[in-house]
Amino acid sequence: MPTQEQARNLALRLHGLSGDTAILRKAAARELARYDPLDATELVDHLISLARSGWEPATHVLSAFVAALGMEASQIPYAEELRRLAQVQSLPAVADLFADGPARRELNAGAAAKADAKAFTQSLGHLKQQARLTRDPDVLSRLATVSNPAVVRNALINPRLTEALVVRMAARRPARPEPLVEIWKSPRWAARHAVRRALAFNPYLPPEVGAKIVPLLNSTDLAELAADSSVHPSLREQAERLLTLGPGDG
Repeated sequence: MPTQEQARNLALRLHGLSGDTAILRKAAARELARYDPLDATELVDHLISLARSGWEPATHVLSAFVAALGMEASQIPYAEELRRLAQVQSLPAVADLFADGPARRELNAGAAAKADAKAFTQSLGHLKQQARLTRDPDVLSRLATVSNPAVVRNALINPRLTEALVVRMAARRPARPEPLVEIWKSPRWAARHAVRRALAFNPYLPPEVGAKIVPLLNSTDLAELAADSSVHPSLREQAERLLTLGPGDG
């Protein structure tokens, strides 16, 4: 079983990697794939504890590991077993990362598509190109309300997009889950605390994604989340458990 000191050394090594968040996420997936599944859950548990203690390298690296569990699961041979194993090992902070089921609230796909069609008459191809290239902040703000994930994906790489607008996108209600997941997948924006917070508190976000954001929040956020009846119950319970682990500043 990996020790906390080994987890600390791994965090320092990965923290020193140059490159973007996608590179770090893939490196985290490779590390998980190297371990026996029982050791992998222990490793993640140590990283969560170190992050909650306020140690910045662990906080930085933990974001890559939890993202890898969702976005790089196909590269981790035993990914589907980890929740069950974490429960058997009595590692609730790890088991919590694998929440599933529908979001607390849901917007009908047909209703969302109808609203898009009413607001925008252009073709999908035109909207995608405009979202990626427009220099007009008002146009970009309007396109950020589209429910089609392909349009949102292109808006997220527009160099004129601001954090304030992404936070509004992440907090938008009602919303389809797909555009919210696109924000979580964005290497540029998913690391921003305000964006993570807006996503975690959005009751339209699928809990399987929210559960991977919650450990990255700070204690103030966790306390608010634990008391927020509008979010998914599993996320409230997860926040409560993490608060017992330490005063992480996030």
